[in-house]
Amino acid sequence: MHVKQRLILLSTIAAAALAGCGGGDASDNLAREQGSAVKGSTGTGSIKPITPVDPLVAAAQPALSEQPLNTIVAKRILPQIDRFFDQLVAQRLDTEIDGVKVFAANSGDKFLPGKVAIGMSYLLINTPTSDPKFAAYLAGYKDIADFTIDTTNESWGIYYYTSALVKLKKAGLLEQAVSPATLEKLRTKLDFRTFVRPDYSLINLPTNYYGVAFSIARLRYLLGWETAEASEVLLQKMMNHYKTFSAFGFSDETDGSGRFDRYSILLIGEIMQRLIETGMEPSAGDTALLRGWLRQSVDVIKANLNPAGNGVSFGRSLAAYGDTAFTEVLSAAAHLNVLNAEEKDIAYAFATRIAAKYVEFWYDEEMQSLNMWEKGRRVDSYRGKARILGENLSLSHQLIYTANLWNADGYGTKAPIGTSQFVSYLNTLPRSTLTKFAGFDGGAATYDRGLVTYRDGLRVFNLPLVNGATTYHRTNPYFAVPHSYNMLSGVADTRWPQLQPQFTMSNNQALIPASYIKNVQTQELGSTLKVNYTQDAMDRTTGGEPVKDTRITSKTEYSFEPGQITRIDTYTPTGNQGVNKIELEFGSFSTGVTQVGNSFSFASGDVTGFTLEGLSNCTASDVSANVDYNTPTGPLKTAIKCSSAASTLNAPLTIKWVLKYRSPSIASFKPQ
Repeated sequence: MHVKQRLILLSTIAAAALAGCGGGDASDNLAREQGSAVKGSTGTGSIKPITPVDPLVAAAQPALSEQPLNTIVAKRILPQIDRFFDQLVAQRLDTEIDGVKVFAANSGDKFLPGKVAIGMSYLLINTPTSDPKFAAYLAGYKDIADFTIDTTNESWGIYYYTSALVKLKKAGLLEQAVSPATLEKLRTKLDFRTFVRPDYSLINLPTNYYGVAFSIARLRYLLGWETAEASEVLLQKMMNHYKTFSAFGFSDETDGSGRFDRYSILLIGEIMQRLIETGMEPSAGDTALLRGWLRQSVDVIKANLNPAGNGVSFGRSLAAYGDTAFTEVLSAAAHLNVLNAEEKDIAYAFATRIAAKYVEFWYDEEMQSLNMWEKGRRVDSYRGKARILGENLSLSHQLIYTANLWNADGYGTKAPIGTSQFVSYLNTLPRSTLTKFAGFDGGAATYDRGLVTYRDGLRVFNLPLVNGATTYHRTNPYFAVPHSYNMLSGVADTRWPQLQPQFTMSNNQALIPASYIKNVQTQELGSTLKVNYTQDAMDRTTGGEPVKDTRITSKTEYSFEPGQITRIDTYTPTGNQGVNKIELEFGSFSTGVTQVGNSFSFASGDVTGFTLEGLSNCTASDVSANVDYNTPTGPLKTAIKCSSAASTLNAPLTIKWVLKYRSPSIASFKPQ
């Protein structure tokens, strides 16, 4: 089949799906598109331009923001999967993408066969059986299953593979798509017991894996490989963890240490998606709890809505996953009627922006791949480039299966509400919110964990008050400093002291004000938000886990106001403390820096000025080529580094910084 013919086919896949082609039900197929299929192209030239809007908003949002979600999926995402299908069939275990041998023994991608299985299943399910290409997809799928059967596939990969088999079974294609011998091997290999003990406890994995285990058990039940017992027990294990360590309905990834991040907001969405996928009905009491927790995640997302389709801005495993976390929660909430009618319209408009951002920003046409690793972008080592194929397929899967829920609810073929109406809704959202994760109420948690959100017009700032806990506590994506897309960002797996000081004591131990936050208070005064908290100890960073060090205590005050953020810290020593040095940095996307003393101004970029008091020596440098300043969306350009000489700390020390930025401003879907 010629390339042009292939693209014509893929543009008609969505239109055929609900007419019964390929079997399956509405939740596994793309809905019929409105109007005739666009022929011969998958580029933006085939799609009607959006209605003109305010220039600032137009520059910040993806070009496809007003297109139907199905249009984006059918014309931009399915063709990407199709290219990978051809490559897999041709190159098999030697498949190479942008210089990466994806099936190499040391690739580190422990989930790849499952992601391949789920990704390629959409080509089969959404292609008419009468189409000549269907036979090629069927033969290719069987071949891929055969030659990947002995490659490593763990946890998430097991879930993805089992989910693919259930989808194929619903579509009446399982026996045709997977050979009997391979299916028998899969029955043994695709088992949650590979990472769950006989007592149903997890084997050295964070708590979100209870959701993975539950999903696998339930899917095995639907395949006839398992009784319902295991899925019911694992669902309760997951529920009990929430009840024990998540006082306010957000998942702590640890057993009470306070690591709240993207997954804390996302996990309830994943759970509800799995319940929808498998048709499982919890007890009435559990259903009420689950819906309540889902609503709380929705409220966090509402506070963060923006024109660009930007998602979670702090913590680990971000890049495109920071965005898709929001669409997974919102699509489940809409489908389960946790949203009202107006919220559904807004959520669909935002989901469309997330998909548009994916194809316009995260997907790199030059690489012919998702890009989370090159051209100044960086993500955690957990999602290293060795996983390039798997990440392409899992993100495409997230966008497709959430689009299927919108289809089932009658949205996917419709254009979202216009940008003007969407922005008008955003302008009604509260200026600030405090989302409580743990603590606050004097309960079991000693320390307060939460998220402060401040909106300056259409720009959103997040202030995470959390503990990165083991491994992440000393990395700056978890610091209690402001995060705002393409203006203020941490850098994955790095420890340089972004916007908070690091004390190197006389014994060379490093202390940071990171993990022991308590007494959090917020107050909104007109357009200004005040945030105050204390810490009864510093976090010693010499080990993987936080170590409580009481040589210094602190109190912090933030002031957020339009165009300016101020932080004032007072650090009080316990007795006389020898300090070798104190350091603080500000990594910025802005350029053209001018320095006068400890005050800096920028000629271009959203940040226009930065001033520091309390440390004596500050310099500015170009860090655009330094990988330790590569954020998920692109490189920071300028680093202001401040320090003080060795001294004895025998009285309270005040450190203050003032950051000025353009207001009004809008966080774009890409660095401007």
